[in-house]
Amino acid sequence: MTQFFTTNAQFIFEGTRKRTIQDLSGQSEISKAVIERGVEQMAMLWNYTDGTETDFYNFCLANFCKTKEEKKRLFDRVAENFETIFGHNNRITLDLLRPTQVTGYNPMPVDDLFATYDVNAHFSDDMFANKTALLVALNFPYFNLDEKEYNGHKWNETEWGYVRLGDYFHSRVPANLQQNIATALANADQYISNYNIPMWLIANGSSNRYWSYGTKLITHWGLRDELKAAYADTYRGLIKQQLIYGIMKAIIDQSIPAEIMNETEGYYWKPITNKTYLYELVEVGSTPEPNTRYKHLLNVFKAVRATDKCYDEGSTYISRRFESELEMKLEDVENLFISLLTSPQVKQVAEIITKRLGRKLQPFDIWYDGFKSRSTLNQDSLDMAVRAKYPNVNAFQKDLPNILIKLGFTPQKANYICQYVQVDPSVGAGHAWGAEMRTDKSMLRTRFTNEGMDYKGYNIGTHEFGHNVEQTISLHDVPNYFLKGVPNTAFTEALAFTFQGKDLELLGYKNNDEMTESLNTLDIFWSCYEIMGVSLVDIKVWQWMYQHPDTDAAELKYAVMRIAKEVWNQYYAPVFGYEEQTILAIYSHMIDAPLYLSAYPIGHIIDFQIGNYLKNKNLGNEVCRMYAMGKLTPKLWMERAVGTQINTTELLTSTQTAIDKIKEAMKPSKKLKK
Repeated sequence: MTQFFTTNAQFIFEGTRKRTIQDLSGQSEISKAVIERGVEQMAMLWNYTDGTETDFYNFCLANFCKTKEEKKRLFDRVAENFETIFGHNNRITLDLLRPTQVTGYNPMPVDDLFATYDVNAHFSDDMFANKTALLVALNFPYFNLDEKEYNGHKWNETEWGYVRLGDYFHSRVPANLQQNIATALANADQYISNYNIPMWLIANGSSNRYWSYGTKLITHWGLRDELKAAYADTYRGLIKQQLIYGIMKAIIDQSIPAEIMNETEGYYWKPITNKTYLYELVEVGSTPEPNTRYKHLLNVFKAVRATDKCYDEGSTYISRRFESELEMKLEDVENLFISLLTSPQVKQVAEIITKRLGRKLQPFDIWYDGFKSRSTLNQDSLDMAVRAKYPNVNAFQKDLPNILIKLGFTPQKANYICQYVQVDPSVGAGHAWGAEMRTDKSMLRTRFTNEGMDYKGYNIGTHEFGHNVEQTISLHDVPNYFLKGVPNTAFTEALAFTFQGKDLELLGYKNNDEMTESLNTLDIFWSCYEIMGVSLVDIKVWQWMYQHPDTDAAELKYAVMRIAKEVWNQYYAPVFGYEEQTILAIYSHMIDAPLYLSAYPIGHIIDFQIGNYLKNKNLGNEVCRMYAMGKLTPKLWMERAVGTQINTTELLTSTQTAIDKIKEAMKPSKKLKK
């Protein structure tokens, strides 16, 4: 195996390293290979502030664990202390963010300042300053992705914990650079969380209004979900979708009139023609918003790129995001997506959608929602049912154990999990925030109106609750603290999708349609088709920024639009018949969650594979088993969880079966011969 690290010969010369390894080998029962790895890694991290070469040698001999028992005691003590540090720091962060993320606070400018504060920014600096990081690196060295995949099946739970502890200090990023990233992300999150479209100021070509006064939809989530809900509106649904699509395109090219976003009295806007009117009588000029969306994206890029120099030569945020965070090769992820985007099933599913809609597909039909059971249900009726069940936050909080019991969890386990989940009314679309210590709670944030929770809030809430269940199991039930969590964010998205897909069932809506399973398969397939293209745009935008690091917001905007069109033209135009569409660039995650989007389609695929495995099995028992494995590599986790690797083959095969079944059902019935 190739070593991930190169030594820092500027400070620690080869002779000193060899002497250190040799002397430690003569005193320790630990293998020479492990000693060599630890010494070489520490040499890479050691700098002039840590001392001389003699100091390096003496530190290694004094702090390397000579026996397995000593190493285990050190591991347990570090785990105990790190849980204290990360747990309380996480709680501080949550408390500082509450005024910006939870409703009920009177906004103050200082809230935004506290929201940018990263309480962990100095953690790495502090750990290196007092040499704790060097001690950890010496005894628990880092393994790269290839090494983890090659050796992972041979490691026991304790050895996996050692490896995960080794992930903490394989770089030395200064606190000021960490804080710059936190500030850029917090500012981007504030921008996105408060980007709400005043829908009562939107009209079509004949000045008709479709949304009541005070209705605001957050981008992209609120707009997308409203577009999806419109499929059930046979009277006004299509024009509402066309209006929302016009809004989305204007968000992407930053042409929404500032007068509309500022709710200037007397102004209204027709997004299909992108014209602004005053008092519905006179067409007037307007001020397009500045390129703020792309300034935030650029600020995030610059902040994370500034840390590249702190890693191995050639490291970029892109490579770190995939190989270190997702622990999947970028090439493998792209090939996984392309295998579905170019599959013959795409056009066949599109044909079914066309027939079900009774019209030619339009670009916004990438969000076609007609395969879901709820698509045939009236949105207002759903809202009424949810509000009656959950008139306030407390009602939803109290019902969480019942939701888990309905999903197959034992009452004891359901109550155990839910004591560690807290529901909050969200300012934004909603999110889940996990705890970092076992005495704390995970946060479930979703939207509540003055009348209570509506269906959108409930749908998002069930998704976020899936995250909370994973966050609780993978913190409390894993073998050791450093195995907490999941292989990557796609695995928590998978469980969130599983919960979200059962939202109507949990409300008591029964579906006896024999086509339900086939329709659900097509829904997952079409969702993957949509979000995989979005993810490729996200990846290509980051690759472009690395190729053009000195770009400005205006140039970046046009690059994003060009890339979105290119991906659309390659994978969507042949299906929809429309070219040069920018819609794949609408996702808010592109701005405030760098390179996160790939987790969604991977999550859909994992969700489908887990769903296949769970057939005729108890969901609660299996979820508890799977997510208690903790943070293994994605390949090993899937192998132990469901017996297969991450693939699109299962979904494509099931999709073809569903296509054939639905096409057969759509054939006109034959008249009996006399």
